[in-house]
Amino acid sequence: MKGGVVVEDRFIYEEETHLTVLKTSLFFAGDGFSVYDTKGELVFRVDSYGPDTRDRGELVLMDPSGRCLLTVRRKRPSLHQRWEGFLGERMEGQKPIFSVRRSSIIGQSSVTVEVYGDPSEEYQIEGSFAQRCCTIFNAVRESVAEIRRKVDASANVVLGKDVFSLFLKPGFDGAFAMGLVLVLDQIHTDDYSVDGGAAMDPSNGSHVSP
Repeated sequence: MKGGVVVEDRFIYEEETHLTVLKTSLFFAGDGFSVYDTKGELVFRVDSYGPDTRDRGELVLMDPSGRCLLTVRRKRPSLHQRWEGFLGERMEGQKPIFSVRRSSIIGQSSVTVEVYGDPSEEYQIEGSFAQRCCTIFNAVRESVAEIRRKVDASANVVLGKDVFSLFLKPGFDGAFAMGLVLVLDQIHTDDYSVDGGAAMDPSNGSHVSP
């Protein structure tokens, strides 16, 4: 499978890798994330310090030590929901390394990701993030990453939606994949707030329960 470094090569794995994503919103309205590997070690984190600390339309993905790996930022104004990703901590005038856009066409919507470079790459995200069931495809329709509900193997129980799994195929940048998770979460949050509790399913434009 063709892959490439989008954020950092140390997050590209030689074997299929399974990460556990924990969404946290303990003290403030905003959300944070902690991402763990199969050994239970922290891989990524996104901290939320409340609505007034930083632009709500901008999120920073960090490594366990707090070093900024990637900034995702809502692009305004935009006809459709559009986000951009920046390497490290975004500086004024810095050019994005990728963009994410959601476009609706006759009752259905899809999420398209464009990675800038030479050559550029395009990915498509299909499925329902609201249900924690998404697949990221590359330009030749190969699955490169998947978001799935997490199952407690010992009890054979599906866990709540604040804990889910991120599967990475070999050669796909895990930090980039987690940046896309942040954007999908924001799109879902926007739909939830606009529709008063009914979230839009990106795969077919239908409404699903949160």
